[in-house]
Formats: sequence, structure tokens, C-alpha cells
Amino acid sequence: MHVLPYLVSGWILLVGMYGLATSRNLIHAVGCLAVAQSSTYVLLLSIGFRRGGTAPVFSDVPTGSVVVDPVVQALALTDVVVGATVTALLLSLVIQLHKRHSTIDPDQLNGLRG
Repeated sequence: MHVLPYLVSGWILLVGMYGLATSRNLIHAVGCLAVAQSSTYVLLLSIGFRRGGTAPVFSDVPTGSVVVDPVVQALALTDVVVGATVTALLLSLVIQLHKRHSTIDPDQLNGLRG
């Protein structure tokens, strides 16, 4: 078991969270959220990786050979789709905020305060 992919995943998550916490631009914040979310790709792929494993297509693989986990691959693919969808939705909300308030700085959005 290698620790490096887990460390890389944690580092990507921390970089994204730092950018999200220090951002003064909502588009930048959405980008940082996408970076933080992309750390789950590395995490899922490192969980499902098996050295010397092949694709889980069992018609061409002899019995007893090592294959990668197809469930983790499906989760990673679902993660990519959900991440792209959430990013697109958040960017559309930022566009609507810019149209209504003429700013994308979270500190200047006074109309959203109660």
C-alpha cells in the first residue's frame, strides 16, 4: 500500500480549501471548490488501484487474474459528473448575482444580508 496518492489527495483538498477560504471573488471560489472536489478523484482512484490489475472485462481475462475494482471506477466517474454539474450550477448562480448586484465580491453583497 502506497501512501503517496492519499497524501496528494489531502494536499489537493487543502489547497482548494485554502483558496476557498481566502477568495474575494465568487468565480475564484467556485474554481477552488472544484479543485477541492477533484481531490476525491485521486482518492477514489488510489483506493481502486491494484498493481498489475487489468480492466474488469471478464470475457478476455483468465480466471484468477487481478482486476481493478469496477465499483470505485464507477464512483469516480459519477464524481466527475456531479462535480461538473455542481460547478456549472454555482457559476450560473454567480452570473445571476452579478446581474442583480453588479459585483461578485462576497463582502460587497449587502443586499443578501438579513
